[in-house]
Formats: sequence, structure tokens, C-alpha cells
Amino acid sequence: MEKSRGQVNVHSRLTVVSSDPTEPMGLTCGLSPIDHTMGCHTAHIIFYYRTSPFLPKGRFSMDLDNFRVSLSELLSKYPRITGRLVRDHEGHGNWLVKYNDAGVRMFKAEVGVTVDEWLRFADESDERNLTVWEDMPDGDPISWSPFQMQISEFVGGGLAVGLSFTHLLADPTAAILFYKSWTEAERGESTGNHPPVFDLPLLGNRPAPATTNGNSSTTTKYLQKHSKLAPTDPSKKMATSTFKFSNGMIKKCLSEIANKCPDASPFDYLTTLFWSRIIKVKTSVSPSPTQSISLCMDARKLLDVPIPNKFFGNAISFSQLSLENEMLRGDNRLAEAVEAVHRHVIGIKKDDILSTVDWLETSRKELNGVYPRPVQMYGPDLTCVSLEHLMIPKDGSKDEFESLVYEAKFRNDEKPVHVSYHVGKVEGEGLIVVGPSPEGGVGRTVTVTLPAEEIGKLCKDPVIMEMEPIVVLSGRR
Repeated sequence: MEKSRGQVNVHSRLTVVSSDPTEPMGLTCGLSPIDHTMGCHTAHIIFYYRTSPFLPKGRFSMDLDNFRVSLSELLSKYPRITGRLVRDHEGHGNWLVKYNDAGVRMFKAEVGVTVDEWLRFADESDERNLTVWEDMPDGDPISWSPFQMQISEFVGGGLAVGLSFTHLLADPTAAILFYKSWTEAERGESTGNHPPVFDLPLLGNRPAPATTNGNSSTTTKYLQKHSKLAPTDPSKKMATSTFKFSNGMIKKCLSEIANKCPDASPFDYLTTLFWSRIIKVKTSVSPSPTQSISLCMDARKLLDVPIPNKFFGNAISFSQLSLENEMLRGDNRLAEAVEAVHRHVIGIKKDDILSTVDWLETSRKELNGVYPRPVQMYGPDLTCVSLEHLMIPKDGSKDEFESLVYEAKFRNDEKPVHVSYHVGKVEGEGLIVVGPSPEGGVGRTVTVTLPAEEIGKLCKDPVIMEMEPIVVLSGRR
């Protein structure tokens, strides 16, 4: 197999299977109501390293073969990854994972530039070539791998490891933590071999969730609204740019609003900043009196998941926040808007998510056992994703933080130089992902996907440029 995609040459494909068979073979496991809501999307994560960890060492002479051993051993604990998707045998059309140990597809590729040149000059269409972009086949996908990997070697020794999977299977956090477990297992750390958690806490035998007094931020109302929206135009070209903000700059920005919002997180600040600047890029002559944004937050701790960082599946909450246009466009009201975003985020409660599950289960009963058709969750409104939960205290410190993402180190102990996040079928107003930075602390990386004609304007926005971001993977914009 050899397939050229511009500067990326995919030259081989193989299948990595688990080292121990699943018992009993052929067991099926149902997907959760939350999983079913995400069926429209795929997710793609790329870990970049300046030095390839896949050096000849171990029981095989080929570099990657050594790492396949630890991956195969880890996959023995993840039958949800090595299995295949099938429809409910009762004919209800709901999705199950069949534990048949069919394995993970892995592609190998070569890139004709160095990793630093790539980060400087590649754009979103180039970066797509470092992961696998495949929609689930129509009909019976029993032969299709729902989780795929691509190992791409750069000139000069750099490496990219791309993960691609249907969002029906898991959220990005689950994939990131699975990947980190692989790096830990390869380094011989016992934490890499801890078994994952596949089930959300039992939802039966509990009182009905409390209402949220009409709070429009619940995922239930988000789903109800989106199920009635017309599909967005998939022909509209979208483009992506990534902005890296330093620890020192974000500390400075948070200190400037501390009087009005002392507990603001980097996510609160950057969401508000980019939301307000994107509005200025988009707004017509007669702007709406209010502006809305969809927020996607991790829900592992809210759902009392045992060992949250080992849960593999979807545990996310979507909600919508609306603010006065005047607040977001005003030159002196940024702190007020940040405080509104902060209040909204901390106001998301466990009952909001449980009520969503109840609504989905009620809908399933009304639809003869079939969950509601999945809808576009990322969009059509501007959507912002938080990865704040992947920051942890550094060495027990209360003031210093490091990222679980950038602790994904193989045996050469080298941290990723950059990690990219993409979601398939993001149409409409766009997507913002606020993720960790390799620097650690409160430094953050913001990846923005907008209609192509708007992203160029955002890259020249004076307020954003005053924060001196390093702009990567933006082509030559």
C-alpha cells in the first residue's frame, strides 16, 4: 500500500490486535445514551515529537514493532477499541460494540519536511493527512475499525502520532488518556496497566433529577433545540488556526480582571476573548441584541465516575450561554463577560446531565426502543470546548500545574512539542478548543475553526495579537 497526500506519503497499513483474547469472545456491550448523541462526529488528535521514540531497541529489530508489543498488551484491556460496531440484535437500531478482537488499524507514513517546518507552514488541509478521516460506512460496519492510528515520520527525526475515532465510541479525553496509558506502559510504569472503566454509574434506583428552574444551560434543552435545527451547509469551506499563549501573558490577563472575577480560569478568559473578537469578525451592520455560544465541558467528576481518568467513553456536557451583544462588543466590559462565562461553567450540575440521560431514555421508549437520531453537537452555533480538566497540580503544588496531555512521554522521556485537536463535521459558526500548552502553568493553546473568509481576519485581530501568541499550523496566513 502506498498513497501520497501532498508532502505525506502513507506507505503501509497493518492491524494491531490485543495480546490476550477477550473472554467470552463475541460479547456485545451497549453504548450509553450520551454516546449515541455524538454519532454525527469524528475526533482526531495528533501528538508531535521533535525526536522519534521509535528507535531500534527491544525484542525486535524494527523500531515500531517494539512499541506494538506494549500497545497489544494495553489493547487487551480495551475491547471497546479493538471491537467492531454493530446494530442492536433486537432490531432497535441502537449501537453496540462487539468484542471480537478485530484490532486497531495502524498506518505508517513519511513527511517530506521537518516537524518545525510543518508546524510553521502546514495548514488544516495538510494536517488532515496525519490522521485518518473516514466516516462510518453505511449499512453494516462490522469490518470497519472505529479507532485508527497513524505514525508519521518527519525529515530530521520528528514524529507525529495521529489518533482517529468515531465520537460515538469515545470523547477526546478518553482517547488522550488511553494514549497516555500506552506511553506509561512503554516506560514500564504500573499506572499504564490499570484497567479502564467503561460504564457510567448506574442510573437506576435513584430519585428523579431536580429541575434547574428553567435554566437554559442544560444539555437537555441543547439537544431539544438542535434536533429541530436544519442541517448546516457542508459545502462552506472551513479553515483552522492555532494560537499559543504563554504562561506569563495569561497570568497578566487574569490579574487585570481579578477585581471583578478573581476565580476566572484561563478557559473563562480565552473563551470570552475569542468569542468577542469572532463576533466583531462576523457581525453585520445590524447585529443581534444577544449573542450565543455553546460550551462543551467534561463531566467525569460530575457523574461520579470511579477513577475519572480511566473512563473510556463519552462523558461530556453541552450547554448554551447567551449574553448581551453590548457586553461582548464593549471595550470595557470584558471582565463582566468573563464573570458571566465563569458563573455559567461552575453552574453546570450533575442533575443537568442526568436529566439529559432521562430525556434520551424517555425518547427511546417513545421511538420503539431507538435513541433519537444524532444531531450536530459541535455547532451550528459557535462552540467552545474546554480541556481544563486535563491540568493537574505539579508535584503536589497548589499554584503550579502541568498537563496530562504533555506528559504523554515514551521511553526517551520527551514531551510532545505540540498536540492538535480536530472534530469532523464542524460546520456552521465554528469551533474553539482551549487546551493545555507544552509550557504548563496557565499557558494555553487555542485552536479556532471558522469559515475560511473569517479566519484570516481573526489572525490579524489587534487585541489577540497584542497578547503575542505563537501562531502555528495556519498555513501562510
